[in-house]
Amino acid sequence: MIKKIKKLPVFKNEDQERDFWATKNVTNIFDPKKAIKVKLFNLKPSKERISLRLPTFLLAAIKQEANKRDVPYQSLIKDRLFHDFISS
Repeated sequence: MIKKIKKLPVFKNEDQERDFWATKNVTNIFDPKKAIKVKLFNLKPSKERISLRLPTFLLAAIKQEANKRDVPYQSLIKDRLFHDFISS
């Protein structure tokens, strides 16, 4: 069965586009067989500052491990979380 690909509408603003994509299946708009691989080299992940409350003993253990590896403890937390997140 061949799907009929619908034409992408022209949006007046980002809100209208966001509402559109929240309710649509992308495969009804784009043919996945015609997709091309794109590498975006200059993109940097956005960052947001957070406050994280940890038990004192846990923070001490993290700092001790970071000291052994000669890295800031915040970086150790980020690296470990990122590694665990993408591994699962």
